[in-house]
Amino acid sequence: MDNLTHTLTAVAISQAGLNRKTRFATVTLILAANAPDIDIVTGFKSGLCYLHDHRGITHSLVGIFGITAVVWGLVILLGRKARPKPGLPLRRRWLLLAALLGTGSHLLLDFTNAYGVRPFLPFSGRWYAWDIMPIFDPLLLALFVLGLAVPWVLRMVSEEVGERGARKVNGAVFCLVTMALLWGIRDVAHRRAVNILDGRLYSDELPQSVGAFPVMVNPFNWVGVVETESAFHVMRVNTLSANPLPEEAETFQKPQSSPALRAALETPAARIFLDFARFPWAQVEEDEDGYEVSVSDLRFFHPGAQVRGFTLEVNLNKALRTQSAKFFFVAPRPK
Repeated sequence: MDNLTHTLTAVAISQAGLNRKTRFATVTLILAANAPDIDIVTGFKSGLCYLHDHRGITHSLVGIFGITAVVWGLVILLGRKARPKPGLPLRRRWLLLAALLGTGSHLLLDFTNAYGVRPFLPFSGRWYAWDIMPIFDPLLLALFVLGLAVPWVLRMVSEEVGERGARKVNGAVFCLVTMALLWGIRDVAHRRAVNILDGRLYSDELPQSVGAFPVMVNPFNWVGVVETESAFHVMRVNTLSANPLPEEAETFQKPQSSPALRAALETPAARIFLDFARFPWAQVEEDEDGYEVSVSDLRFFHPGAQVRGFTLEVNLNKALRTQSAKFFFVAPRPK
């Protein structure tokens, strides 16, 4: 998920009760909820390094416990140096719980989207994804803003007129409960979308692999990707519609095996990409200088879009030696 959602989730957890148990609970939660994304610095080297390392060890169970310990120790150290103030004392066990909830919430939120996480690194590099939430969801953010901001405004107004203000915990609980409800709604819709996609033929071929991926805001609209023996089919699915599938899907034919394709897919860059991609669709183009092989993960392709997401391009010379390999988060739509 985006870091604003991670931060607001941390604030909601704190205001649900932890901020009344120890000093620096909110600070600890916010730091811990965002710390796993420190691996984003790998993107400064190259997009391929980002793809290889992002949501890596810092998003694993081993990494989560390590980050928890670091954040906990840092807050305790800074808390000792802070000027004492009347009120709540600094309680280590509650700070440890806050740090663990912060890092744990990060891993859980990232698991909900199609990008996924690798929770068992360094022992296993397998990706896991729930596929129910977009990386950025305006609806979820709106629910958080509503739950956290409205009680604060009501509290200010009540204090001005001399009445007891609304408790912040009510808004925090609203945020966490509605997030869980949204997950539940999306999970049911996702299962229905997968069943719809899996229950038909595509150009007289049975599905070999099926995926349904979320779009922003509407939990009942999905992008379906179906792999058959000869092609990939991408379409929109509305799980509330009586006719949830369009008459025609966008079809991407699989390329025939060739020396250029095999050579490109055996490069180190392609191994990294194929370890991540779930629906890799390849194209091979030949010119007088050699071959350009592009591979796109159709999880990140939307029907009718003029661009495709998450694409690797490998250029080979006539001798099938690699000239360059570049990864793009967004690439032009193939003609």
